[in-house]
Amino acid sequence: MSAELIPDVCIVGGGSAGLVAAAGAAQLGLDVILIERGLMGGDCLNFGCVPSKALIAAAKAAQAQRSGAAFGIAPVEPNVDFAKVMDHVAGVIAAIAPNDSVERFEKLGVRVLKEEARFVGRTTLQAGPHCVSSRRIVLATGSRPTTPPIPGLADVPHFTNETVFANRTLPGHLIVIGGGPIGLEMAQAHRRLGARVTVLEAFDFLAKDDPELSAVVVDRLREEGVALRGGVKISGVERAAAGIAVLLDGGERLEGSHLLVAAGRAPNIEGLDLEKAGVLHTRRGISVDGSLRTSNRNVWAIGDCNGLYAFTHMAGYEASLFIRGALFRAPARLDPSIVPWATYTDPELAQVGVSESEARKTHGEAIRVLRWKLAENDRAQAERETDGLVKVITDSRGRILGAAIVGPHAGDLIQPWCLAISRRLKIAAMASFVPPYPTLGEASKRAAGSYYTETLFGPRTRWLVRLLARLPVW
Repeated sequence: MSAELIPDVCIVGGGSAGLVAAAGAAQLGLDVILIERGLMGGDCLNFGCVPSKALIAAAKAAQAQRSGAAFGIAPVEPNVDFAKVMDHVAGVIAAIAPNDSVERFEKLGVRVLKEEARFVGRTTLQAGPHCVSSRRIVLATGSRPTTPPIPGLADVPHFTNETVFANRTLPGHLIVIGGGPIGLEMAQAHRRLGARVTVLEAFDFLAKDDPELSAVVVDRLREEGVALRGGVKISGVERAAAGIAVLLDGGERLEGSHLLVAAGRAPNIEGLDLEKAGVLHTRRGISVDGSLRTSNRNVWAIGDCNGLYAFTHMAGYEASLFIRGALFRAPARLDPSIVPWATYTDPELAQVGVSESEARKTHGEAIRVLRWKLAENDRAQAERETDGLVKVITDSRGRILGAAIVGPHAGDLIQPWCLAISRRLKIAAMASFVPPYPTLGEASKRAAGSYYTETLFGPRTRWLVRLLARLPVW
């Protein structure tokens, strides 16, 4: 056994949350130990955000070859080399990996232990041969994909997001279980790259998003040939001559070459021996308060492992709250009203704040719903990308409660609304800025400006302007 290590901060997990916390603490001059049992960069770099967006980019390039007719360019069916597509995906990961590497963090002053950690006391962890004690322990162990309790699923080969990016053979018929963001992103990408794709969902597609906007995404996927089947119940999975077969209630048997399961995630908390540290938890994750502190005042839980928000950007945000609250001892509490999320289908779907249905539950009919269709945006018309809209929810006094966008680059277009909500701006701020022309961002300004349409062009204002027109010119 090695000598006991006593850093100022000990962080368990080298994914997005842990790396932000480790870099911040080390650059502030603290002695930091980071414990990571697997790949540096965690799920986002190796199995999630980065490879999925790289695959989506390749699929978009393929789809562009099919979509030139409206521009006077003869459409062609792309010749897809799927193995080279996956080489591209691996290359993107490799290009980003140095930012998350052991070498980079050691240069920042972080000591990295490539071990599995478990608690042996309230402020002490065992990591391989190392005993690490610290007054500030941060758990950032992330999450993993779960498999639903479908009879036979464990006995057939299937992908999850942790394995699908290692596949180098284009599926003949990919069956996807799960119609959330991951399932639909991968469904559209594989369809555009030439696979036949069927998505099975027990409830509604993109159920956590505004149904008015998610319908635009669902319609596009259907137009592109993705078979979307909602409200289905799966009774079993078995091997078949083609590869796998999914059995549906009612006796239908659906055969495919490959199966992707994208039906939820679970926190990585097993093996930590949290009970020995007095850290309360449920199957959803480690229990935390508004400052992300656990039931043990020396332990914080950030990122996916606390079960709050399974988004990379929220992992970074929560790490910044730890730095502010635990290291600077400044007020730092998570604000759920500013949480954005995006689905990177084409068109993209992004949201921040509350949805229309959530706003009605809280404010009743005392809300305003503002819309602006991309069909009324000049840039969208020029690029033949007119499917979509900007939708904004305000209260009766013009305070912005939420915003959602479906359309090209929605994940970028939502960002001014993220700023507006985080700074508690009213709709006037979004209606009064000057965007360059022609841009998709104009749609946000036009949506905001529609808040004033009735007042500005109503009978009373028209009467006042006619009256003022009779006065002498200044």
